[in-house]
Amino acid sequence: MEKIYESIEKVLISKEEIEARITELGKQLTEDFAGEELVVVGVLKGSFIFMSDLVRNIDLPLDLDFMVCSSYKGKTESSGNVKIIKDINVDVENKVVLIVEDIIDTGLTMSHLKELFRVRKCKDFKICSLLDKKERRKTEIHADYVGFDVPNEFVVGYGLDYDGKYRNLPDIGVLKPEVYQE
Repeated sequence: MEKIYESIEKVLISKEEIEARITELGKQLTEDFAGEELVVVGVLKGSFIFMSDLVRNIDLPLDLDFMVCSSYKGKTESSGNVKIIKDINVDVENKVVLIVEDIIDTGLTMSHLKELFRVRKCKDFKICSLLDKKERRKTEIHADYVGFDVPNEFVVGYGLDYDGKYRNLPDIGVLKPEVYQE
């Protein structure tokens, strides 16, 4: 049986670096949203580990929910069509929505969600992404809070996957091209 690191070309961001950055983000979010009705919405499946660690570092009362959006369909490239598979159950009208995402790549999913929450009349809409891959942007969208900027390489780990695998890697690693080019 193959071990998880055998498919990793290099570790890009260590577990320790991730933990330190999430602590910083939690403190910043605590300051920025003091006194607000905050709803934290995780985009599944990729954000679940990041969101779990992040909310434990936010020292405010908040509401949590999750969405499932798809644009990849098991591929390495976005199809460009964003589909909401599971929507939130929380009312967001007049509340601050913080979307938690694993990575912003093309920006198409976040653009779609920003418009969706505008229609739902949230008080404010902010994006917190663990990773930002600006080189691949196809739309004008920017995260308000970013863990790390990453180069245009195929990254996995800490919730990010390739074909459902590698989410359990505690670091962010670059996947060997032969794994996804087979």
